[in-house]
Amino acid sequence: MPKVYAIDGFTPVVDPTAYVHPSAVLIGDVLIGPGAYIGPLASLRGDFGRIIVERGGNVQDCCVLHGGEQDDTIVDIDGHIGHGAILHGCHIGRNAMVGMNAVVMDGAVVGENSIVGAMAFVKAGLAIPPRSLVVGAPARVVRELSDADIAGKSRGTAMYHRLTQRSLGTLRAVDPLSRPEPGRRRFTPADVDPL
Repeated sequence: MPKVYAIDGFTPVVDPTAYVHPSAVLIGDVLIGPGAYIGPLASLRGDFGRIIVERGGNVQDCCVLHGGEQDDTIVDIDGHIGHGAILHGCHIGRNAMVGMNAVVMDGAVVGENSIVGAMAFVKAGLAIPPRSLVVGAPARVVRELSDADIAGKSRGTAMYHRLTQRSLGTLRAVDPLSRPEPGRRRFTPADVDPL
């Protein structure tokens, strides 16, 4: 069971088809949509403003989502938030990706089907057009994404859709083994890749 806290009468809402890791923290005005994935140690603090993770969105390990009363923090349908990213009062568009350890600030909008590169800093109020590749600190658009780029991003997000199902079905706390089993199997593409 994740760590879920109400504040000032706001209780987080998690769709029953979403997966929220037990070490994740949800506080206040947080809305998690169908099929969403919230990873280990993610912190979604809806104590100043609303946080929304729409259908199929994923917020990976150690991400922080927060914002103020003026700007909701939104991860739109199939939004993909990489490990350690920070979102603050921004809107991540449908099927967009924010790379690992990137920061997206208040009032920024990441357009549909865009990719924000790892460790990028998207300044407050920046509007990123759809299908853009954005890198750097401060972040800047470097090119338009191809259909192949977007398909690759979508495949990664589909793997997180599958991880939601795998986690709901099989993830459980256990005691560690003292040594590997003989012939210990490895993950295969059939285990993790939905395509």
